[in-house]
Amino acid sequence: MIRDGYVARWLGRDFEAAPGADGEIRLYAPEPTDGFEELRPGRFRRVVPSSEVEDLRYVRTTCRWRGEHFIVVGEHESWLRVEYTGGRAPVAENLGLDRIDQGIWQAWAPRTEVEDIREELT
Repeated sequence: MIRDGYVARWLGRDFEAAPGADGEIRLYAPEPTDGFEELRPGRFRRVVPSSEVEDLRYVRTTCRWRGEHFIVVGEHESWLRVEYTGGRAPVAENLGLDRIDQGIWQAWAPRTEVEDIREELT
């Protein structure tokens, strides 16, 4: 599973999370969990005060593809959606990446071609 977003530790467990401007943290779980409300099948949420959260970090998945560094921003079956982090437009163009916005280049890469996949916590 590719992760890109906040992770909160609450009651000794890690949950996908979304911090709110209101001082609360929204925790998400893929299965029924005590005190969580079902938003849709496979998605449950509980809102807790930030003071109850033991740790809140941002996790992203990085990799190398075709010799360059990327962030993995999505996945579908045997493909990974990768975003170039090298910051050089000529390199991105030579790699055949799609220009999403100014300085943002992405592509779908076969998972079998992607190397050095790892999670980074910040």
